[in-house]
Amino acid sequence: MNSEIILPLLIYLVLIAALSVFAVRKRREGSFLTEYFLGSRSMGGFVLAMTITTTYISASSFIGGPGAAYKYGLGWVLLAMVQVPAVWLSLGVLGKKFAILARQHNAVTLNDMLYARYRSPLLIWLASLSLLIAFIGAMTVQFIGGARLLETAAGIPYDTGLLIFGGTIALYTAFGGFRASVLNDAMQGVVMLIGTFLLLFAVIHQAGGLSTAVQKLHDIDPALLSPQGPGEVITPTFLSSFIVLVCFGVIGLPHTAVRCISYRDSKAVHRAIILGTIVVVVLMLGMHLAGALGRAVLPNLTVPDSVIPTLMITVLPPLAAGLFLAAPMAAIMSTINAQLLQASATLIKDLYLRVAPHQMENEARLRLLSGTITFALGLLLLIAAWNPPDMIIWLNLLAFGGLEAVFLWPLVLGLYWERANAAGAITGMVVGGGCYTFLASLKLQILGFHPIVPSLLLSLLAFLVGNLFGRAPQPVDAPQH
Repeated sequence: MNSEIILPLLIYLVLIAALSVFAVRKRREGSFLTEYFLGSRSMGGFVLAMTITTTYISASSFIGGPGAAYKYGLGWVLLAMVQVPAVWLSLGVLGKKFAILARQHNAVTLNDMLYARYRSPLLIWLASLSLLIAFIGAMTVQFIGGARLLETAAGIPYDTGLLIFGGTIALYTAFGGFRASVLNDAMQGVVMLIGTFLLLFAVIHQAGGLSTAVQKLHDIDPALLSPQGPGEVITPTFLSSFIVLVCFGVIGLPHTAVRCISYRDSKAVHRAIILGTIVVVVLMLGMHLAGALGRAVLPNLTVPDSVIPTLMITVLPPLAAGLFLAAPMAAIMSTINAQLLQASATLIKDLYLRVAPHQMENEARLRLLSGTITFALGLLLLIAAWNPPDMIIWLNLLAFGGLEAVFLWPLVLGLYWERANAAGAITGMVVGGGCYTFLASLKLQILGFHPIVPSLLLSLLAFLVGNLFGRAPQPVDAPQH
């Protein structure tokens, strides 16, 4: 183990713990559920920008994405930039309208919103089951990324790193709830920005300058400089699929959507759209470019996902490496805490309280249950992450695609099409999720497209057809729980 790297990382974890304690002390009076899962809808523009950005930018962006850029070259850097409009799309499409409806119906979770709109318990059970299954895969990816960082950069065995990393996140998320999550996201966003700048600068310097680094890539394989990459992986169909999967489809991600019902006012949204988009540009370009140019410094890595932590200990002094190991660690933590809270909210608010509504007023029991379930979920994910694959980006995209195939059209059409009904939403969810599962499990690509493209098209068609056999839900006057 390298103590010079571990020490600043431990200090960083202590800061996270301190922020969680601060968040608990800042909890507001009122509904425990609204405070624990939404922070009493009090986020300002800066915090909203950071939390929605850091929630979206995960282990895939700091570990898997740069790993793919290391393998496929500068073409993957260009490919990664299609994610730039993600924050604008999420807040622009859902944003204000989503938040207004959430306040009208006292919605705490995404499924609260779906129930208020469609009035169908069956839809909520399907949505909850889909969310939990997909989140297992998505959160497992984050746990793997965190443990792999500690293993590569700090010399901590993978299993030990997994226990340290997973235990820390499970504790602070269970203890602090949503407010601790978003405050940590704000701090982690700043750390990610600083770390990205310094790492990219150090990689270029170590390679002998930008032109020298590019020349070295050309000497390794000229295809590393082409838009298609080695083996022409980045085809037009792959590009269009990627745009759907990591840009347009992000609107349907539950843990991103729930951020759109937890901000303070419309001024916060406008500010967050601008700040969030700038942060995405810097982080996506910086980390993927570091991964691609890192091949000029480390040409013989066998596991592409190890490029960022290996670069850190190669191009930075040990103390600086420890400080900026916190950057990708921050990206991973911010995504896990959002998904972990969303999964916990699904189990408690959408499932448990739906069958036991009389427990709604038992705040002490809900407080204990929320923390216990959140922590228990974290421990279960440790087990799921025990034997990791070599490249986590594909597992992460698989989970993201599943969530988008199920939730995108019920969310968007539910907001903007008054005639949308439960029959259409359920049909769309079942067809979208089923089609995606079938195509992805068999690794089928129709006409070369990623499974998300035909799945979303069939889901939309199924929604429209199913909508013909249902009735529009009646307006809801009173808040629904």
